[in-house]
Amino acid sequence: MSSPIDCSKVRFAVAAVREAAQLVRNVQSEMVVDAIAKDDKSPVTVADFAAQALVGLRLAETFPEMGFVGEECSESLKTDQGGETLDHITHFVRRSKPSATTDNVCEWIDRGAGDPTDTFWTLDPVDGTKGFLRGDQYAVALAYIEDGMVRVGALGCPELAGGVRTDKGGSGSLLVARRGSGTWVHSLDEESDEWTQLAVSTRSQVAAARLLRSVEKDHTDTGGIGDLVTALGITADPVPMDSQTKYAVLAAGGGDVNLRLLSPKRLDYREKIWDQAAGSIIVEEAGGQVSDLDGKSLDFSHGRTLATNRGVLATNGQLHEALLAGLEQIGA
Repeated sequence: MSSPIDCSKVRFAVAAVREAAQLVRNVQSEMVVDAIAKDDKSPVTVADFAAQALVGLRLAETFPEMGFVGEECSESLKTDQGGETLDHITHFVRRSKPSATTDNVCEWIDRGAGDPTDTFWTLDPVDGTKGFLRGDQYAVALAYIEDGMVRVGALGCPELAGGVRTDKGGSGSLLVARRGSGTWVHSLDEESDEWTQLAVSTRSQVAAARLLRSVEKDHTDTGGIGDLVTALGITADPVPMDSQTKYAVLAAGGGDVNLRLLSPKRLDYREKIWDQAAGSIIVEEAGGQVSDLDGKSLDFSHGRTLATNRGVLATNGQLHEALLAGLEQIGA
């Protein structure tokens, strides 16, 4: 089954994320082992750019009139220092588009270098850099946005089974959601698998809330989360996980709360739209709730960042007000 919902944008998101995630997985399997021994992060650079080039190409073929906002631009690849990296990127893109040249690849990448339009797609080609490098959780995240609201979102999670369970080296998970049509999951590798509709947990006791917490400490305000846990009397063990796979696990009921607190050192930081768009609709269409730390809905109509939102709070819905109250109590 190519799509659980009869919609051209859902069909595109499913196909594009599957193709991009499989490309990223190929880069990981062929480049990461040698690179890790040298403390070399070039594989994730290759994967990022190659996935964005591939999605840029597919958008040009399918929805040429629509905007595209990606995380990367090709400027650094056109320098003498970037030439080898560009050759690697082109090598992987040619597996899907044999006629691709380095000029083509830069052009497809740069389709995502502009600002948002009224209707556009946004992509995080590899969300979870360190997870990708250590063979842990990462995601390819693609979303369609119209008038400042996410309408379609898809996540490709190569190391996750059923959208909820860590399964390194398994067939992975592909999740998709459309506004008003629910959130669905099936195998990233096995296209013939049946789609399963997901639902968030029904947990309502805040002390038992399972927080999805980043493995990488520099991705969160660990002190603030510790204060929140204490203030709310949360006793459940956290679920350690990086990237937008946390949204997948929350949507599948494997956790109850996902937080992005503002670092005390960067109180003016605003989230990039590609870091939150796909994951937010995945949770909302599974029955959860997503807001900023003040309880405001996420507004994707202000360029490449969530300029009018502070941080992010995603929950199963039943715990949302209690978490907001706790955040206010600790002054987050």
